Amino acid sequence: MSTSGVARGRLAQERKSWRKDHPFGFVARPESAADGSVNFMKWTCLIPGKEGTMWEGGMYPLTLRFSNDYPSSAPECHFPPGFFHPNIYPSGKVCLSIVNNEHGWRPSITVKQILMGIQELLTTPNNDDPAQELGYTIFKKDKRDYERRVRLQAQKYPPEH
Repeated sequence: MSTSGVARGRLAQERKSWRKDHPFGFVARPESAADGSVNFMKWTCLIPGKEGTMWEGGMYPLTLRFSNDYPSSAPECHFPPGFFHPNIYPSGKVCLSIVNNEHGWRPSITVKQILMGIQELLTTPNNDDPAQELGYTIFKKDKRDYERRVRLQAQKYPPEH
């Protein structure tokens, strides 16, 4: 089987597992092409803000892009460009060890684990690995302004009704 066949097979299995058991409020689905076919290599996701945190009330859009050598390599995970968070690059790319090929990625990590890990990162930034100067500086120096900006962002990404 080609490497892209391995990736698509694994992703089809991930989709099946997700449909049976996924965390409440989360959305993850492969993109649909105009012809109705499924593009398993790109997933559209929504991560809910954790209850009881400043992120609560938001549904944060995330795109997962898988390469043909998945699961040997991690997917790229992107919020919209300009997403405010110390560990999100200005491009929207997520800086998190479990989706970093050199640090914490393992082929056994699932889409579910990735999304839950990113939700945890939102509420618990990693000061040791900043990816965005503005988010990092405000998080370190002005907690009140940081919380205000996060709450504004939650309003920018309301739950879909």
